[in-house]
Amino acid sequence: MTQHKPQRQASQPAPSSQPEDASPVRTDVLVIGAGVCGIYALYRLRESGFATIVLEAGEAPGGTWYWNRYPGCRFDSESYSYGYSFSRELLQEWDWKEHFAPQTETLSYLNYVIEKFDLRRHMVFGSRVSDAVYDEDVNEWVVRTENGLVYRCTYLLTAVGMLSAPTLPRIEGRETFGGQAFHTYDWPKEKTDFIGERVGLIGTGATGVQLVPEVAKQAKELYVFQRRPNWCAPLHNSPISPEEMDRIKARYDEIFAKCQTTPGGFLHGPDRRKFNEVPEEERLAFWEELYASPGFGVWIGNFMEVLTDTDANAEYTAFIADKIRQRVHDPEVAEKLIPRDHGFGTRRVPLETGYYEAYNRPNVHLVDVNESPIVRITPKGVLTTSQEYEIDSLIYATGFDAITGAFDRINIVGSNGVSLRDQWSEGPLTYLGVQSRGFPNLFTLAGPQGGSVSTNFPRGIEDIVDWVSGFMVMLRDKGIQRVEPQEEAVSAWQKEVRDLYQMTLFRTAKSWFTGYNSNLEGRDGIRYLIYNGGSPRYRRRLEEVANNGYAGFDLD
Repeated sequence: MTQHKPQRQASQPAPSSQPEDASPVRTDVLVIGAGVCGIYALYRLRESGFATIVLEAGEAPGGTWYWNRYPGCRFDSESYSYGYSFSRELLQEWDWKEHFAPQTETLSYLNYVIEKFDLRRHMVFGSRVSDAVYDEDVNEWVVRTENGLVYRCTYLLTAVGMLSAPTLPRIEGRETFGGQAFHTYDWPKEKTDFIGERVGLIGTGATGVQLVPEVAKQAKELYVFQRRPNWCAPLHNSPISPEEMDRIKARYDEIFAKCQTTPGGFLHGPDRRKFNEVPEEERLAFWEELYASPGFGVWIGNFMEVLTDTDANAEYTAFIADKIRQRVHDPEVAEKLIPRDHGFGTRRVPLETGYYEAYNRPNVHLVDVNESPIVRITPKGVLTTSQEYEIDSLIYATGFDAITGAFDRINIVGSNGVSLRDQWSEGPLTYLGVQSRGFPNLFTLAGPQGGSVSTNFPRGIEDIVDWVSGFMVMLRDKGIQRVEPQEEAVSAWQKEVRDLYQMTLFRTAKSWFTGYNSNLEGRDGIRYLIYNGGSPRYRRRLEEVANNGYAGFDLD
């Protein structure tokens, strides 16, 4: 049996095209995706001596920050806590302009990182992966792209993004609409404004919440079709002056040390006081302070019981509901914007800038599709049971097949001809969120049940990429050709993930945290997609596994 050992040098650029009769390109490591995760994985693996190629579906790098170019798209974690921490030189060179950077600034940052560390020549763009099949005879993955490229690699790493498989609503007649229609993830590059247009927006998740205030400033009329409102909180963004940026640069060690201690890897951590031991007047004053503060403190800087105890959650939910009533002038509209099916924070909380105030504008109209369901899309617009809304542009802010969707769109076939799609049909089965049994040498860096998908993403990504790259160095140095998790380890991890769901109120809400998606058949029951133990606990688990000789893995 022929086996290939990863080489220690990788200087040649990735080929961007192949003749039809050319042999497959061979590399030690193939990474799928050139977003935040793929960029860092490429940097770290090359530093470790692995020949590495990144395949990217888009025409340029950036991942979510390349695709999501809709107006209002920006961070909801502080910019300086989101950027990479691995290079002190990079930290001192880059100046963030806003506390919560917009998409354009973030994309510029990622391109700066790529150029600084000479990573672009190892990336192949416009190459969406269609198939990845494990060849047991030689312990290699054979990877094919939709544009005909073929690669062979010892290790296959996925950096496909947790929200990168957009879903459209199951509404009849979408293809009949006569105007311009698109999902926010596939925003047309040429679409720069909506001046004078009648616009329809379907969906009020995190994307819709960012988009509404921006479109409202331009559109002649904006019709927002809402089915399930979200609990939202103000972002309180502001510019960063050069003097403040200098102070931030001097505090980077402190900033990242703080992120290491919090469950979500953010600057915000839970208040450890006991909810019932804090007088009501003091609680209310604390909540007012949180609501007036920038960022996620209003969600994850609260009393821990708000996300674990139904009574505490109900009290805080009532507080936030009153804030909505204060900000929306029309009492009837305000009540429609208040969720009734879940408590505050049990779904992912969108941070907004002027979202509720947008409904005070005369050109913005909230259409509650629970009262007047959408019947179909027509050539002229959207027909509900009460009327037809004539529009010029139709925007679908209808979310994603979260976390597992991007995996399902690739034909990943492991040993014995088993597909990952089939194995995960009832929910993902992983060990540590980084490997699945039957798929040797496949590492899911930002996959389900891992630490990064429920954290400040780059903080979690640096953790898992460093761990996996260290694991791969050990495999290379010891001449181990094949690694996959043991069945018992997968079962134990499933129990840990399920048990952690029972500790929070996330389990009570229909959201992408629990695998719910009304746009997909069979996605109305709970699926255990995220790790709720927090970043410090996840890091400890990784360290324990490594210190015990990578316990739970079969090493051949």
